[in-house]
Amino acid sequence: MCVCVRVCVRVRVCVCLCVSVRVCVCVSVCVCICVCLCVYVRVCVCARVCARVYVRMGVCVREITLTESSRVFNTWKNPPPPVYMEFFFFNVTNPQEFLGGAKPRVTHMGPYTYREYRPKDNVSFVDNGTKVSALTPKTFVFMPDLSAGDPSIDLVTTVNIPAVVVMNKVKSLSFWTRSAISLFMGKIGTGMFMTHTVDELLWGFKDPLLTHLHTFKPEVAEDFGLMLNKNGSHDGEFVYLTGEHNYLDYGRIYTWKGQKLMSFWSTNQSNMINGTDGSAFHPFLTKTERLDVFTADLCRSIYMLFEKEVEVKGIPAYRYTPPHEVLASPKNNPENKGFCLPQDQCLDDGVLNVATCRDGAPVIVSFPHFYLGDKKYVDAIEGITPVHDQHQTFLDLNPTTGIPVRASKRAQINIMLERITGFPMTKNMKGTIFPIMFLNESVLIDDASAEKLHKLLTIETLVSYFPFILVVLGVLLFIISILLLIRSRQRKVRSLGVCVCVRVCVCVHIHTGIVIQTLA
Repeated sequence: MCVCVRVCVRVRVCVCLCVSVRVCVCVSVCVCICVCLCVYVRVCVCARVCARVYVRMGVCVREITLTESSRVFNTWKNPPPPVYMEFFFFNVTNPQEFLGGAKPRVTHMGPYTYREYRPKDNVSFVDNGTKVSALTPKTFVFMPDLSAGDPSIDLVTTVNIPAVVVMNKVKSLSFWTRSAISLFMGKIGTGMFMTHTVDELLWGFKDPLLTHLHTFKPEVAEDFGLMLNKNGSHDGEFVYLTGEHNYLDYGRIYTWKGQKLMSFWSTNQSNMINGTDGSAFHPFLTKTERLDVFTADLCRSIYMLFEKEVEVKGIPAYRYTPPHEVLASPKNNPENKGFCLPQDQCLDDGVLNVATCRDGAPVIVSFPHFYLGDKKYVDAIEGITPVHDQHQTFLDLNPTTGIPVRASKRAQINIMLERITGFPMTKNMKGTIFPIMFLNESVLIDDASAEKLHKLLTIETLVSYFPFILVVLGVLLFIISILLLIRSRQRKVRSLGVCVCVRVCVCVHIHTGIVIQTLA
């Protein structure tokens, strides 16, 4: 008797082709994604660079030129932001003690604030429109609400500048001539100090000494004032480069009073007229560049360096300031050797003798309170305290456009006092660079101009970053496309994969284990 056991087994056999095809599809898709993304990102980065170059060279550079069709031309001709001129006087409280040899003591008076109007006049294009000439007459209007006193009433005691100028002019004459002039000055009541109102000191008054000199020398003016004939006048004709051919030349001075070089100083380098007049700068400023500015009041060019980043009414700006080297003595900065006149009487750091362009008057210019000056000038006057934030000159410029958004030009007028034989009033006093007044010429961009600048910067930002927006959108669309592609491939792979289910029945002899019959 044969006893068999029937065993049925369900066997699932999957073809390896299914797995291998899936792996190949995944690898190829990943490689495709990486390659495409790399190419896409590179293309978009290149597009952003091209867009930024287009904005700079196409939009900004085209608009920031001194041409009649540019947006900045009318603003350059008639600057909308208000400019204010503040005058601060040093009132001498111990004039007689100073003449006796004591340290002078001064107190601060001011500010006396004036609104300054400075539209361009006689504007004309020359040399096929590559240059533009103009005058800049300045008009000052008193602003009582922004002032600390009434200039028509407030009295200031200060150095008698006409008397000092006369003494300085005749110091090379004989002792007897100087003594005679000294006696004459005493007879008409002219001393080393004078007291006048702020208005008189600024805009002029008839000086008794000058009036007598005018009798003998008609070319000598009878009036004296620190700002005499400055209200409604200009500093001479300037010719500017328009920047149409090279944006770096935008606003750069080509000539002043018909000259490319001055003749005040002893070297060609010192006589150079460099940079702009301080009201316009080329676009796309960097933190490493040096900004040259010509100042007619100083009869020289100075330069400024980047100090820090600031923000004015939401507008990003770079602050540029004159470094210590600008007014350093020749021993500390040999480049300033040409400004040392007379060459054997060089002054120390922080002051500049401008007598050469002030008809020989011993006028010394410095920053307010001798800021950045030698300590001996500060120590010589009681009441002098230099403060960085109050006495520093600076320019805040938007780096993209070069437009000034805030600025302060601060300068101090001083007189050189020295002993001169033949003038007994000077025999006991100490030689001193004596402060007379300092000024702060400031400007802050108005709200309307700030809004226009915001719009221009927004356009520049959007255009330059537009390719990055495309990158984000493109990557999202690309990922969606790849996911759809993978899903489609997976469906195709499932249809190609062969999976077979087999039911096998086996009859086995129970004693011998021999398979007697196999049924599928």
